[in-house]
Amino acid sequence: MAKQKRNKVSINKAENVSKIRHSASHILAQAVQNLYKDVKFGIGPAIEDGFYYDFEFPESVKLTDADLVKIEKEMQRLIDQDQAFVQSFKSVPEAIEYFEQKKQPYKAEIVKDLQENGEKELSFYQNGEFIDLCSGPHIESSKEISAFKLKAVAGAYWKGDEKNKMLSRIYGYAFESKAELADYLKNIELAEARSHRKIGREMKLFGIYDEIGQGLPVWLPDGYAIRIVLEEFLRNLDHQYNYSHIISPHIHKKELFERSGHLNFYKDSMYAPLKIDEQEYYLKPMNCPAGMVVYNSEPRSYRDLPMKMGEFGTVYRYEKSGELSGLQRVRGFTQNDAHVFCAADQLENTFLEVYEMLIKFYQAIGFEKYYFKLGLSDMSKEKFKFCGSAKDWKSAEDSLRKLVKKAGVDYVEKVGDAAFYGPKLDVQAVNVFGKEDSISTIQIDFNLPERFGISYMDKDGQKKVPFVIHRALIGSYERFFAFLIEFYGGKFPLWFAPRQVKVIPVSEKFIDYAEKVDKELKVAGYEYNLWVRSDVDKSDNRLPSKIRDAEMMKYPYILVVGEKELKSNSVSVRVRGKGDIGSVSLQEFSSRFIEEIRKRSLVLWS
Repeated sequence: MAKQKRNKVSINKAENVSKIRHSASHILAQAVQNLYKDVKFGIGPAIEDGFYYDFEFPESVKLTDADLVKIEKEMQRLIDQDQAFVQSFKSVPEAIEYFEQKKQPYKAEIVKDLQENGEKELSFYQNGEFIDLCSGPHIESSKEISAFKLKAVAGAYWKGDEKNKMLSRIYGYAFESKAELADYLKNIELAEARSHRKIGREMKLFGIYDEIGQGLPVWLPDGYAIRIVLEEFLRNLDHQYNYSHIISPHIHKKELFERSGHLNFYKDSMYAPLKIDEQEYYLKPMNCPAGMVVYNSEPRSYRDLPMKMGEFGTVYRYEKSGELSGLQRVRGFTQNDAHVFCAADQLENTFLEVYEMLIKFYQAIGFEKYYFKLGLSDMSKEKFKFCGSAKDWKSAEDSLRKLVKKAGVDYVEKVGDAAFYGPKLDVQAVNVFGKEDSISTIQIDFNLPERFGISYMDKDGQKKVPFVIHRALIGSYERFFAFLIEFYGGKFPLWFAPRQVKVIPVSEKFIDYAEKVDKELKVAGYEYNLWVRSDVDKSDNRLPSKIRDAEMMKYPYILVVGEKELKSNSVSVRVRGKGDIGSVSLQEFSSRFIEEIRKRSLVLWS
C-alpha cells in the first residue's frame, strides 16, 4: 500500500470543517433558544461527522425527531442573517454571575469546574443574540454554514454520568458543500440498511436481553456458527506460526491488578471487586496479567524466545449505559489475544511476522481497504495516564514507528491514543459506505515486563528483560462481528456463512430426496473435515414463499428439488445475487460447493 500523504490542504480542510460544525452547534442552540422558552444549555461540540448540543427542556416539551424540521428552518433563517462570531472574555466570577442570572445551571457548573482547575479568565463567543462559553475557534460568518441537516434526538446523561439528569441531545451533520452532505446522507442510508443491529435481528445472529444485562450480548446459533468457523481459522493460523494457547480465569486476585497497574491506571473501566474468602477479586479487563504470570511460572532462556502465547479470552469492562452500542460497545467481549515475548534483536522480525499474519487473515476475510493508526502518548495532557518513564515511552514509540515504516504500510499518527502501558498500532478497516472501525491491534509493551520482573537468560548467562508484543488479529469478536455484518450486509462468503445451503422440496412428496441431498452434502464436507451448514425446508409454505424466506436469510445457495431432480439425481441451483442458474447433477454441485469452501472463495459459483 502506498504511504499516506497528509498535506497542508487536507489538514486545513479538516480544520475548516471542524470550525463549520462547531459554529453550527451554536446556531442550533440559538435556534432552540428562540423556539423554546426556559431551555437550559449543556455542551455543544463538533464531532466526527457533524455536531450536537445537549439541552434540558421544560417538562411540558416532549421533543421528537418530528420537531427537527422546525428547528432546521429556524437555523437556516439565522444562517441567512450573516451573523458574525465574535469572541470576548470574562473573569471566572463574572462568568458564574452571568450564567446564574441567566438561570443556566449547567454552564455555571462548567465554569466552577474550570475554576477548580485554576482558570482565571474564560473565552465566550457571540453570534446574534446568543452568547456561549466557548474557546473556539469559529468561522467568521454564519453564511459559511452552507450544508447541514439535523439528524436525531437522543438522551444523554449530563457529563455522561448515569447519576446525573438525562438531557436531550440533538445531533446534526455539517459539511463544506451540499454535494459532500448529499454523498454522506446516501452513505447513511446504506449504513442504516446494513446496520448490524437490524441484520443481526433479521438473521437471528445475536441478542441483547434485559434479563441478562445490557452490554452483554448472547451469540445465537447462527452467529455462533460464524464465530466457530473464524476461531478455527485463527487457531490454525496461530499454529502455522508456532503459537501455543492458554485460557485464564474470568476473575483474578486484586494483587495481580495492583502489580499490573490496572487498578491505578484503568480502575474506572473495571467492575467493582468481588469478596471471596476475605480476599478481593476483579473481573479481568484484559488478558495480559495472566500471560505474564504464566511466562514467569518457570525459568526462561534465549532458546525459548520468541515465546508466542495466544488466548481466546473473555474480558469485562465497565461502560456507561449511554455509551453502549449494539456489538460495537459492550461490557463483556472475547479477544483473539496473544502475547509474544522476544529479545530485542527479534523485535523487528516478530513484528513483521504479526503483520504477515494480519494480511493473511484480511485476505481470507475479504478486507482490502484499511490503514494503520499509530497510537502515541501525550505527556503534555494532564489526564493522559501512563506508567513508566518518558524516556522509555519515546524509545518504544520510535521503535514502533520504524517497524511500521519497515513494513511499508499506510499509517497516520494519533497523539494521546496509546494504551497506558505502551504505544499501539490499530488497524482501521474501512467499510463499503465509508465507516471505519478499529479491527486489529499490535502493541509494544515495555512496562509489564518490568512490573512483573520477567526475564530470560541470554547466551552469556546474563539475565535480560524481554520485550512483549500484544497482538489481537480480531480486537474483539463482538466489535469485529458488527463490522463484518455491515461490511457484507449479511451476505457472508460461503466458507463462514452461518447457513450455506437451503434444500427446498417443491412438495411434501420430495422431502425424502431433499433430506438425501442434505445428508450427502454434509458427508462430503465431513470427508474434508468441513462443517457443512445445510438444512431442509419442510414447511407447508408454497414454493415461491419458501424461496423468498431463504433469500431473506441470505443463503448463498438454494437447491430446489422435485420430480425431475429426483429421477436424474440432480438439483436446481439458485445462487445468491445471480438467481436461477439451472439444474446440475448432485455430484457436480457437491464437488464445486466443497471446493469453494476449501479454497475459502469469496465468489459464489466461481
